[in-house]
Amino acid sequence: MKKILVVGATGLVGSSFVKQAAMHGDFDLHTLTRRKSGEGNHIQHVHDSEDWPDAINSIKPGAVFCALGTTIKQAGSRAAFRAVDLELVQAVAQAAKAAGTRHFISISSTMADANASSFYLKAKGEAENALKDCGFDRLDIIRPGLLKGDRQGAFRLGESLAIVASPFTDILLQGSLKKYRSVDADDVADAALKLFHMSKNGDFCHENPNIWALAAK
Repeated sequence: MKKILVVGATGLVGSSFVKQAAMHGDFDLHTLTRRKSGEGNHIQHVHDSEDWPDAINSIKPGAVFCALGTTIKQAGSRAAFRAVDLELVQAVAQAAKAAGTRHFISISSTMADANASSFYLKAKGEAENALKDCGFDRLDIIRPGLLKGDRQGAFRLGESLAIVASPFTDILLQGSLKKYRSVDADDVADAALKLFHMSKNGDFCHENPNIWALAAK
């Protein structure tokens, strides 16, 4: 039975993944969080984030699903945002690789690019490059568009307005532009779950069309 560790398990995609993976029943499912997140059919590990590398070394997961992510507003500053979306993601990946993890799946963002002028997209792109540098047997980077779902935590006005408008704006995004459409967080989590059954080695990037295809299987 494959041992999977989920980081970012309390977020929109991470929590959906944990629910779906627990129901799936053929994984040894573990979560690593900063606070206890309720009961569930999985093993919880609660540690401060600075202790996560040691925790990962102790858990020794065969595969990791990284759904870490915040916003500059939530984090409070650009430096705090980078500390989560780049530095913590990188620390988790490096610890996982050192612990023997062979398969790593991470949530990024559409248009992520280390050379982007956007601070957010640049940080996401730098995180992707850091993951590639780890040299996992298989790396899957998932790049969803605007995530839809029952998000907990602080209200995000701009994101909420974009979600309300998404049924109309999505219609305008045809052909190669479909990768910029909104996407349900449950579909993203389902796609990630399907990817854990893939065995081909290499680095792979999945945008909306492939997310939908995987979720439909």
